Amino acid sequence: MATPLTQPEGQSGRLAAGLPAPRSRGFRRLLAAGLIGSSIEWYDFFLYGTAAALVFPHVFFPHSSALTGTLLALSTFWAGFVARPIGGVLAGHLGDRYGRKPVVVGCLALMGAATFLIGCLPSAGAVGALAPTLLVVLRFVQGLATGGQWGGIVLLLTESAGPKRRGFAGTFGQTSVPVAVIISNLVFMAASGLMSDHSFLAWGWRIPFLFSAVIFSVVLYIQARVEDTPEFRELRRTAGRPERAVVRAPLAQVIRSRWGTVLLGCGLLSATNSLFYVSISGLLSYATDSLGVKRDPLLAIVLLSSVAMLVTIPWSGHISDRVGRRPLILIGGLGVAVWAFPYFWLVGTASLPLIFVAVVVGFVFQCLTYGPIASFLGELFAPGIRYSGASMAYQLSAVVVSGGTPFLMTALIAGTGSTMPVAAYILLMGLITFASAWFLPETNPAEVRSDPQMIPGTQLYG
Repeated sequence: MATPLTQPEGQSGRLAAGLPAPRSRGFRRLLAAGLIGSSIEWYDFFLYGTAAALVFPHVFFPHSSALTGTLLALSTFWAGFVARPIGGVLAGHLGDRYGRKPVVVGCLALMGAATFLIGCLPSAGAVGALAPTLLVVLRFVQGLATGGQWGGIVLLLTESAGPKRRGFAGTFGQTSVPVAVIISNLVFMAASGLMSDHSFLAWGWRIPFLFSAVIFSVVLYIQARVEDTPEFRELRRTAGRPERAVVRAPLAQVIRSRWGTVLLGCGLLSATNSLFYVSISGLLSYATDSLGVKRDPLLAIVLLSSVAMLVTIPWSGHISDRVGRRPLILIGGLGVAVWAFPYFWLVGTASLPLIFVAVVVGFVFQCLTYGPIASFLGELFAPGIRYSGASMAYQLSAVVVSGGTPFLMTALIAGTGSTMPVAAYILLMGLITFASAWFLPETNPAEVRSDPQMIPGTQLYG
């Protein structure tokens, strides 16, 4: 195991190590760039989920029954999640060897191109089976980009902050999720509200996808104005030759030495990922098709509920800098488990105010886990394998839990006529998150919170 690399946190120590002062203009610019870039990336990814529930069954699977068309559309939604671990592995390898910034830039550009091209696709009525085939291919590309960008964004943020601010800094990447949900729903509602249903299904749904072209301006900004993380630059500088400090095969190192940590890290995300995708995708399909709730009020509920996430995610990250990461994740996982059955009882009333309560309370519990996870996952791995380890844990949960949840929800309700099996599934996911946090070590212990000289997770190879 390599000698630990320590970095003093005082102002003079930070400058000596090449680290920016946490309140400097450059650091604030980095936080803003991370939030904006990640928000647009997630906007592109979530937009697909909304369209898969409300539009794609009619556009790409017009000859299927309502249920079959929805299941087929949600299966294409899943394709993006299947691709995310692959993107995470590729980006993790490149990011651990060559830096966080170039990988982030490449992933953002790839996502913008894929989403824009989805907006240009012909319908199944025009080209037949080629249309859904191309849709799946582009969704897969979206998944590759998303799988790579998350680790890069959160490491750009957390590795540029001190140990007392990593939890809060990481939430600028996490807060991009509700920002993206709000933007995607606003754009989708505006496009559908300004035209008839026929026009919207014919061509109006394309507008939100074409709008994603704005991501290229963010790509140019990050490329020109944002530096790679001080911690990665220090890692490369530590040895006389960079190849001595940088792990040649970071993925192999993670699998060989930290596989158990990866699996527990994957489990950390079970509660937040399952309930989140039920709320932003599965709920839209179930409530419109089975409960007769109108589309636009449901989109408004998801939008308004996401405002609670804008507050809860940064707050939870900030609190994790003071009390540790694990307590919040334990509370959030247990909260999701307890709320699972009340959530579906409230949704089953088809009452818009009660559906709002179900979603917003669920969002608050899941945010208690999601806020600290950006810093927590990174701190579990040494810098030389951090991109690979954190990305693998995060993206494994994406393919195992996130992508399949809307499909599983629709299939379970169709097969049983009840939401109770789905509630039991959410309960299980909450308990998995609780158990995973229970068995993982605290990465922001009291001695680090009180002594800024001590920085967790700073061994070169783990």
